[in-house]
This record gives sequence, structure tokens and C-alpha cells, in this order.
Amino acid sequence: MAEYKAPLRDIHFVLNELLDAERHYQGLVGAEDATPDMLAAIIDEGAKFAERVLSPLNQSGDREGCRFEDGEVSTPEGFSEAYRQFVAGGWPSLAHEPAWGGQGLPESVGMVISELTGSANWAWSMYPGLSHGAMNTLEAHGTDEQKQVYLTKLVSGEWTGTMCLTEPHCGTDLGLLRTRAEPAGDGSYLISGTKIFISAGEHDMADNIVHIVLARLPDAPAGTKGISLFVVPKFLPDAAGGCGERNSLGCGSIEHKMGIHGNATCVMNFDGARGFLIGPANKGLNCMFTFMNTARLGTALQGLAHAEWGFQNSLAYARERLQMRALTGAKNPQDAADPIIVHPAVRNMLLTQKAFAEGGRALIHYCAQLADQVKQGADPEQRQEADALLAFLTPIAKAFLTEVGFESANQGLQVFGGHGYISEWGMEQNLRDCRISMLYEGTTQIQALDLLGRKVLMTRGESLKRFTRIVHAFCESAEEEGAIRAFVRPLQRLNREWGDLTTNLGMKAMQDREEVGAAAQDYLMYSGYVVLAYFWARMARVAEEKLAQGSDDADFYRAKLQCARFYFERLLPRTLTLSETMLSGADNLMDLDADHFAF
Repeated sequence: MAEYKAPLRDIHFVLNELLDAERHYQGLVGAEDATPDMLAAIIDEGAKFAERVLSPLNQSGDREGCRFEDGEVSTPEGFSEAYRQFVAGGWPSLAHEPAWGGQGLPESVGMVISELTGSANWAWSMYPGLSHGAMNTLEAHGTDEQKQVYLTKLVSGEWTGTMCLTEPHCGTDLGLLRTRAEPAGDGSYLISGTKIFISAGEHDMADNIVHIVLARLPDAPAGTKGISLFVVPKFLPDAAGGCGERNSLGCGSIEHKMGIHGNATCVMNFDGARGFLIGPANKGLNCMFTFMNTARLGTALQGLAHAEWGFQNSLAYARERLQMRALTGAKNPQDAADPIIVHPAVRNMLLTQKAFAEGGRALIHYCAQLADQVKQGADPEQRQEADALLAFLTPIAKAFLTEVGFESANQGLQVFGGHGYISEWGMEQNLRDCRISMLYEGTTQIQALDLLGRKVLMTRGESLKRFTRIVHAFCESAEEEGAIRAFVRPLQRLNREWGDLTTNLGMKAMQDREEVGAAAQDYLMYSGYVVLAYFWARMARVAEEKLAQGSDDADFYRAKLQCARFYFERLLPRTLTLSETMLSGADNLMDLDADHFAF
């Protein structure tokens, strides 16, 4: 009953009108093929695949789930065939180097396809999504031989990849990691240990699975400085580059979990499995951050995906569901009641979803363009600047968009009332599938510590200033434009306040380091609201310009302006509370003795 329709008009608005994709690609090295016509064709074909192939499998995949028997995992009916179509269409190779079989298009092109597939069917999209991270890691840190053997197969889609970090006793604190890597004497290593929560760790969709594994060498220093990175395939490649001998690893079980039932979350046991070192010894965590940063942006995208899906389906329901009369009189007198979209409370829920989905789309694709610049920027200084800006925005995108994505999914369910709680409508699945996004790839709380502690305070605010200068420049350029003054003035004020709050917290942290942890989550959410306000102000400016030019698509641009107004008047004021709570200090959290929480 639920379905997904690719929001092509808004995607093209963000890429072409807001972010000027054509000009962006012209400034990249090796992006000559990324023309407007090619981009439009790719997006249109991706939309068809998402709508016609993946969306129909979303609810059935949730109901059926993955099956585990004798160490083998069977994915839901239709998943493997969909993956074969995905490979046949050349989608895995889109944003990878031609030297390894890729099409050489920028990362941001692949991000558009990831939005389409992820919104249509998040559980399915995780299989190629994990592979993309493995490809980026090997591309950045692997040897030429490793790239020839593994990367070519991953790029073609014949093989898939995973990321193996978490162990039963350690999640975020990887310094506690115990998986061992013993030198085998022939240049390879024997990997032994157990990894848990491994998405797509075992399945029936590809011939081989290439695991990217963190482990310790025998003489490794303690803590995170003693972690190395290895490529460990399910099947060792034979002389012809195909699947040879089965490696000494296997799936011990799959998790029974709240959502994403169509994706296998595996316990992986490595029993002297043969692996090969990626990058320098004891520098594995540095190499793995390539994978983790890819995954964090991918998870930020998940927040957008569930907000968009929930919005589309709750909007359709709100237009059809008849309940009560509008307070100002009957809107549909020919019926017994009015559609619920006439009620302010329902409008509030719909507009919240719309504002977070469309604002999140602008942020995600802006970050993807920064990733393009890091990889393909013509100027070394441009690459360095983009890298620093992306590092600052990544924890905000990951944590903020998943938090508000979950809020949006919850609002989508609420629009349905009691029907939203019933599985046939798909709204409760959307909420369940979304919940993991705030947990994996670093919880919201970990992202908050990373943002405030590492990215902002440890750089003495320089990473923050890098972005606030961009916001300031925009406000200065637009402050004389009366039509959007209602957006520019509050954005200017919050941009200044953001810096003041940061200075205040920095001073408090010098007296008590607990202040960082106490303020971090509120600081991150505050940052997220301001970042989205910047993008909504930019979108409002574009919309106002188009209306002034007499655009034929006036309704679309008016809707943009009206949604921007909703965001600034209804959602952005949440920063008032967040500024109060982040400055309230650590004492109200830390004074209660741990033994006195309960008696």
C-alpha cells in the first residue's frame, strides 16, 4: 500500500539551482563527463530503478527478513535479483576510477543514486552502500595488487564489501579491540577474533564478500595506536582472479532486531582467516576513517531517506483521510467530513517532515560536493579547505539529520493515527528502520563529542569559523534584499550567537572538562538547526529570484518560500531552549551519586 516516488523536481532544484552542479563539475579534475544532460539521464534511470524495482521490495523484505541456516544467509525474495539488475546497470561503478573499472564520475553523482535507492528501500541499499565504503578504503590505502585483485571486483559489483570494527566488548572504544593478526610468514596474516553487528556480513547476493577488518599485530602498542587494517575475503582469490579456496571465517548468527530486517546483521567469526595488510602497520584506524567517513555521510542520508518516505506517504494519506470539519467551516461540503490536511495540527506534522527532508537534501548534496573537491579539486588549497569543512559538517549531518529524520518518521506515523501503528501502511516499518541511524557509525552522543570536543574546541574554534564565515558572507550579500530579510536577520543573529556560545563553553571547559560532555549534544543540535537555516535561507533566495523572473513553476517556488518561513518561525526557535540547556552546566548531571539513581 505504501510507495515511493522519486522527488525529482526537488533533487534537480538542489543540484542545479541551489548548488549549481554544472559549474561545480567544471571546477573538478577529471569530471568532464559530468554534463547536465548526463546527470539528468543518470538521475532519471536511477529513479526508475528505485521506484519500480526496489520500492516494491521494501515492505515484503521487512516481513520476510533474512534467514540463517548452517552458516548461510538467504536474503528476502527479490533482493538478489534486484542486485543483479543493479550490477547489470553499472551502478556500483558510477563514482570510481576508470583504472579499476569505474565510470570516473564524481562522488556527488553517486550520492544522488544513494538517495534514490535508500529512500525506496533502506535495508536493500545497505548492501551496495557498505561495498562503496570498502571501495573507497582500498582505493585510498590499498596496494596496486590489492586494487587489481579486490577493487576491480567490488567496482564491477561481482563482489561486495563490509566494515568489521565492533567486537562484543567494544563498540566506540576501539582501543579495547582484541582481534589478532599473526604474521603467516608469506606476507599474509592469520586473523582470529569475533566481530559483531556486521551489516551485510553474509548473504546470497554476490559471489564473494570482502571484509575490511581491524585487528592487532603481536607487537602492537596498546590502545588505538596499535590497530592495523586488513582485507579478509570470504573466498581467497584464485590465480584467475575468481573465487578460490574458502577462507577460515564464517557467520555465527544473525541478529533479531528492531528494523532493517532485509539486511543481515551478522556475528562474524575469524578463525585464522588469511588477510592482507592495508596501509602501514598500526595505522589502521587512520585508514579506516576513510570507510567510516563514507559511512557517516551515508547514515546522514538515511535520516533524509526516512523523512522523505514518511512525508510522501503521510501527505497522500492526509489528502484522502476524512475526519471532522475545518474550524473555519467545511472545505469539502459534498463529503461527510474534510480531509485531515485542513487541520493545523496535521499541517504542522507535514511541514516538519517537509522542512527536514528538503533542508537535509540541501545539506547532504552540499557535503557530497565537498567530497568531490577533496578528491578532484584542481587547487591543493581548495582540497584542503574542502576537507576541513567536510570534517566539521560530517558529525552535524550524521547526528542532526538522523535525529530529525527519526522525528519526521514518527510524525509521519502520527498523521495516520491508529492506522500508522498497523503494519500494512508501512509507517511503523519506516520508524523502526530509521531508529538504527542514531546508533551505528557512532551514536548521536559520540558525534556530539567529536563536534564540540575535537572539531571545535581542539581547533580553538577555527573549524567553526570556517563555516560561520561562509554564512556571514551570504548574509552580507543578501541583507539588502527585502524579500528574504525575514530569513537573513535571524540567521545573522544566530551565526554570531553560535560563536559566542562556543567561546562560553570553551571557557567553562577550561575549568571543568565535564562541561564538554554535558553541553555536547545540545550544542550539536543547535548547530544543526543553524546549518539548516543557512540552506533554507539560500533556497528562499533562489525561489524569490525565480518568482521575480516570472517562472512558469511559480507554485513550486512559492512552496519553497512558505516552507522556509515555517522552518524559521516554527523549528529554528528550538535553538532558544538548546542555548539555555547547553549553558546550564555539568553539575545538574554529575552531582547525583551513581549509587543514588535508584534505591
